[in-house]
Amino acid sequence: MLTYTPVSEAGGVGKTTTAATLAASHARAGHDVLAIDMDTQNGSLTYFFGPDYDRGDPTVDNLVRHLVGRPKGDFHDLALEVEGGIDLIPSHNMLEDLHEFLLNEKDQAENFGESYSMYHQLHRVLREANVRDEYDVVIVDSAGKAGPILYNALVAVRNVVIPFEATAKGQESIEGLDDLVDGLEQSIDVDVGVLAIVPIGYRDTRDQREILGNLRESGFPVPVVVGERGSLMEGSWKQQCSPYAYVEDHRERKRDYELETLDQFDELARHLEREAGLDTPEVVA
Repeated sequence: MLTYTPVSEAGGVGKTTTAATLAASHARAGHDVLAIDMDTQNGSLTYFFGPDYDRGDPTVDNLVRHLVGRPKGDFHDLALEVEGGIDLIPSHNMLEDLHEFLLNEKDQAENFGESYSMYHQLHRVLREANVRDEYDVVIVDSAGKAGPILYNALVAVRNVVIPFEATAKGQESIEGLDDLVDGLEQSIDVDVGVLAIVPIGYRDTRDQREILGNLRESGFPVPVVVGERGSLMEGSWKQQCSPYAYVEDHRERKRDYELETLDQFDELARHLEREAGLDTPEVVA
């Protein structure tokens, strides 16, 4: 099974777009995909795919209830089927208070002399739901900053894909990538694998070529380099669909450079699948 979470050190650049596009590519290749939205922002994976769901309804069952051991139903009933047959666990406003909820659970457990790990609860929920037996790919779109949401995601999936802004603004991130991974491992006491660094918004300037060269010399895998595709990505957000569906359903004229970008995301998805030993049943043209 392939499991990962997109993590972006440079302010969350492209995190959710990368998660959504890769989820669509995995699904189009015939894999069973579970996408879990743990982002507290409104512009999250749930908004991107646009299911009919009220994230502010306090009465509905949601992922947070399962994380703190107070579910209202079965875990699998949380999933909403979205584009391409992807199963999406939607975000909920209760995630904003997850740290407090987990602290309360930890305090109660310790009062009874029991051990409790605040950062292993998503791992527990997925294990108890036998997710490994039902899905080929699990992607967690987490919060962009360090904390219990991100740490729960990392303990559960153990792998990261890092969208990288290939500009001067992102230059410092190159030097900080090792520190980022080391810091995550120390915080959650698990090994975290970097499956890919994904430069995005690349315009092939002299400065960007230097940045890209430094990135490749760092030893991290860089399977693809994605150019500046603001119109494609903004259109996908507006229509609440993946870039694949946007090009197919909302573009009257196909643009070669956008088709090339979709091919690049497919190449990246196949790279990730090979890293996990997944066979690709059939890629949808």
